[in-house]
Amino acid sequence: MVQKRYRSRKRVCSFCADKVDHLDYKDINKLKKYISDRGKILPRRITGNCAIHQRQLTKAVKRARQVALLPYNAD
Repeated sequence: MVQKRYRSRKRVCSFCADKVDHLDYKDINKLKKYISDRGKILPRRITGNCAIHQRQLTKAVKRARQVALLPYNAD
């Protein structure tokens, strides 16, 4: 059985596309897009973020959790 191979389009970092240079930990609506339903931070290969913005996103989510804006786990 021959499987068709397909090329998936490379995802563009949404923060680079919007020319965002700094992520704010207080912007909960934007951060929630990058958290799974279990409360984990989604990896780069799924979100399509570049390494720089993924690092900033991780720091922002962790900071928001620390000040109780986001839960550590989703119930």
